[in-house]
Amino acid sequence: MEVFWFIAGNWASIVELALEHITIVGVAVGFAIVAGVPIGIAITQNQSIANAVLYIASIIVTIPSIALFGLMIPILSTIGHGIGWLPAVIAILLYSLLPIIRNTHTAITNVDPALREAARGMGMTSMQRLTRVEIPIAVPVIMAGVRTAVVMNIGVAAIAAYIGAGGLGVLISRGISQTDPRQLITGAIAVSLLAIFADWTLLKLQKLLTPSGLTH
Repeated sequence: MEVFWFIAGNWASIVELALEHITIVGVAVGFAIVAGVPIGIAITQNQSIANAVLYIASIIVTIPSIALFGLMIPILSTIGHGIGWLPAVIAILLYSLLPIIRNTHTAITNVDPALREAARGMGMTSMQRLTRVEIPIAVPVIMAGVRTAVVMNIGVAAIAAYIGAGGLGVLISRGISQTDPRQLITGAIAVSLLAIFADWTLLKLQKLLTPSGLTH
């Protein structure tokens, strides 16, 4: 009951923190999509380069989030943004690249060669085949990578509160530092519900973007 009354009494603040959280993750994953999808498509042309890119992206993901945030501090301090929103966005962007690049590469690589030949036989250029055939077919797998990146980084963004980035992690960090289980539980529940809602929303978007012929 104490948690319920805490939420009721601090609803406006919780909503504000949730919007900060959504902004951090949304901007980071948005830039990761803009960078990751073209990279994933480009590396389909050379398997050796693909292996190297995916290996580097995998190494980044293995770095503990608090350590990656820490690495950003001295680097971005040179431009006056060692803590706060910017290092959080950059770190989450880096974490988002692996699932997006990997899924894009896998999806484009696994397009049925017969479909490519049919498109070539219709006189389509390489760019036309990519935009009209390969990418539409690859959308479900690419979107699955985006969903993975978003859900994973909603949790990572909670840790960004420790470098002053804001978001729902503020409730968790305050709950720990003040030994206040109400804030800790509220923050944990809010982050979990946000991840579930984001995954559900992106699943609906994935179905909307998937060509109708692939849904049957």
